[in-house]
Amino acid sequence: MIGTWVVGGAFVQGARGLKAVNRAVPCLWVLGVICWELLTPHETEVVPLLAAAPAIACASSGRRRCILLLGGASLLFALAPPTALEPDGDAEEPHAGLVSCGAILAVAVASYLTGGRRLRLVRELEQMRAVATAAQDAVLRPLPARLEGIEVAGGYLSASRGAVVGGDLYEALATPHGVRVIIGDARGHGLAAISTVAAVLGSFREAAHDEPELAGVLRRLDRALQRHLRERALGDPPAGEEAGTPVAEEFVTVLLLEVGPDGETTALNCGHPWPYLLSEEATGAPRIRRPAVGEVLPPLGPFPLPADLPAARCAPLHPGDTLFLHTDGAEDARDAQGRFFPLGTALAEAAGPGPIVPAALVTQVREAVLRHTGGRLADDIALLALSQESKPGHPPGHFTPRAN
Repeated sequence: MIGTWVVGGAFVQGARGLKAVNRAVPCLWVLGVICWELLTPHETEVVPLLAAAPAIACASSGRRRCILLLGGASLLFALAPPTALEPDGDAEEPHAGLVSCGAILAVAVASYLTGGRRLRLVRELEQMRAVATAAQDAVLRPLPARLEGIEVAGGYLSASRGAVVGGDLYEALATPHGVRVIIGDARGHGLAAISTVAAVLGSFREAAHDEPELAGVLRRLDRALQRHLRERALGDPPAGEEAGTPVAEEFVTVLLLEVGPDGETTALNCGHPWPYLLSEEATGAPRIRRPAVGEVLPPLGPFPLPADLPAARCAPLHPGDTLFLHTDGAEDARDAQGRFFPLGTALAEAAGPGPIVPAALVTQVREAVLRHTGGRLADDIALLALSQESKPGHPPGHFTPRAN
């Protein structure tokens, strides 16, 4: 799909309208042929055109009952005596009606059988879609609305039509060490990158609970990715990826965050964009900034991790503060004129005055991206918002980096 959320609503309305038109087309065809026959001289034979009605019904609605009704109505009209419809007509060709009836009957039978096969294929397709949706949900699970006092909202826009998972990834977990979050971007997009995304997310879901330090989580991710790349080098390429793609060129950008019970935030960044911080201000308009929190490591994959992993420690995330995480597909999205999407401006407009709601923030930014691109995405986009729940009477907080 163009985007896993939006296009759904637009497509549902469009699909309903198209279905109504498809059902009306064969009926309009029959009425048109009948009117043509009644309003033209008897020398002009248009009754055989009724044979197309069952075929049109099969191609448009595919409903077997509709095929039978239209086929029966066409046969009745073809069998009607000419003098009953055309008082000035004669019966110069007695076999013409039989030929028309034979053609209508043959097309109706063929359309009926084709409609049955189409119905079976549609049911199989629906079953395959259900299986694919369950598999995609297992890879990129829906996020909980709240984790240990932190409101969470995420969303995904896939560049591959019909897919809800691609080359971007995110996850948020409540662990004994605090709320741990990952957002990342695997090389490529769409279906070809799903296997890499599954390997990284599977490792994170285990390591986030087991490793006491965020650096240990990152090392586990790196080892899991290296194993995955070695296995891929020995097997066939994933679906949607061209054969012969060098494994050495594969990489994953990753941003790891850990929010402790007191709101203290720790980050490890491997080639990923830093998040935006939105803070509620007394004036009502949120303050939006993008602090350079610490050192950025190379993406996972091409290079080994250094012996020392400098985690960036940030000031506590106060109530009312919101971290907005994203992949580079959001900032790299372009419109028809080649202009990049202004993510900072979109965040300011989406936040607006008053408390910031993560779900609404993600939804509005997503819709702004689709409006900017016209629904034509060149890369997958992942969005994630984390907001410390506001407490009554608690002043707005701020976010300032400090040395490790």
